[in-house]
Amino acid sequence: MRKIAIFISGSGTNAENIIRYFEKNEGIEVTIVLSDNAQAFGLQRSKCLGVEARSFSRKDFLHTDDVLVMLQNLEIDFVILAGFLCFVPNNIVENYKGRILNIHPSLLPRHGGKGMYGHYVHESVIRSGDKESGITIHQVNENFDDGKIVFQAKCEVLSTDTALDVEKKVRALEIEHFPRVIEEEINKL
Repeated sequence: MRKIAIFISGSGTNAENIIRYFEKNEGIEVTIVLSDNAQAFGLQRSKCLGVEARSFSRKDFLHTDDVLVMLQNLEIDFVILAGFLCFVPNNIVENYKGRILNIHPSLLPRHGGKGMYGHYVHESVIRSGDKESGITIHQVNENFDDGKIVFQAKCEVLSTDTALDVEKKVRALEIEHFPRVIEEEINKL
């Protein structure tokens, strides 16, 4: 059994989608959902779906081995960042090298990097006049949005689209593709 830990910072809609996708999978399970935000609605959402959920302080995450030790004690094989807004420290990146995936709401390398998340990304897409946007699923390394790209999916951006319109299109791509790509990457191990 391959065990997944999902890291979130907010509502947890991607986490819910991933949990539901793997509910009946006999070889892969979502073991825990973790957040740097004790008030993240995604923690409650995960508990309602029968998945353990815990929060931690950013200070501990960035400056101690507490979260890494927790992952190791739970025998976590793969880490998924699903709307997680905190930089992943080197102790976790090194211990899970090639086994941490993030989803970004644009076609990297465009509109990536520190501070580029959620509506900021979609607003940047609109301001730049891009004709397409989408999602990028990539491995996590020591730099923001810089790891090896494993999957991208595109959507058209119309001249009449608002950032909210782009967000809805990108969200549909996330729901459609993220769990499947996670499964494919885990099955490569």
